[in-house]
Amino acid sequence: MSKRIVALISGSGSNLQAILDHCQQGSIQGQVVAVVSNRDDAFGLKRAEMAGVPGHFIDHRRFDGREAFDLALIDQIDAYQPDLVVLAGFMRILSPGFVRHYSGRLFNIHPSLLPRYKGLNTHQRVMDAGDPEHGCTVHFVTEELDGGPLVIQARTAVLTSDDSASLQARVHTLEHQIYPLAVSWFCADRLQQTDEGVQLDGVLLPASGFQLET
Repeated sequence: MSKRIVALISGSGSNLQAILDHCQQGSIQGQVVAVVSNRDDAFGLKRAEMAGVPGHFIDHRRFDGREAFDLALIDQIDAYQPDLVVLAGFMRILSPGFVRHYSGRLFNIHPSLLPRYKGLNTHQRVMDAGDPEHGCTVHFVTEELDGGPLVIQARTAVLTSDDSASLQARVHTLEHQIYPLAVSWFCADRLQQTDEGVQLDGVLLPASGFQLET
């Protein structure tokens, strides 16, 4: 049975586009049924419109605190009865109540090899540290920021010719590979979050998640 996906965005929505494309191609047994943004100028809303997907703007500045905004967000999301909620460049820290509401069916993608470099500016931080490699991670979302159990990672070498922009571009390419893959596993009922960790096809993944060979 086709799974229902709701995507949350704040910006251009390139990861949303990758998921939309894979749904259209049939490699994901699901469909994006709604896109919700906290910014009305997010290009991801235009991507949703072009794909024929309902788009919604909820202005977080209109609410008295994070919890009030998140309750409005839950109301909008739950109107679509999603099986999976994906954070695709959603630049808001979510409240514990929101995260618990979607426990086990809430994904995020982060531009680093978690648990390294949680938070922002990951590409420059990798460059400044002189790390030999960088990458991205899809993980289930928990109350700990960028701290939920890992699903899949992809890596790239840091080149001597790199700056943060070139490194970011390569990591973006990897993101567009691993996010649709993780969504496809979930929608095919192959992936689940358990008390022990993440299971793929009934087998417990290592703490670092599935490592995609690139």
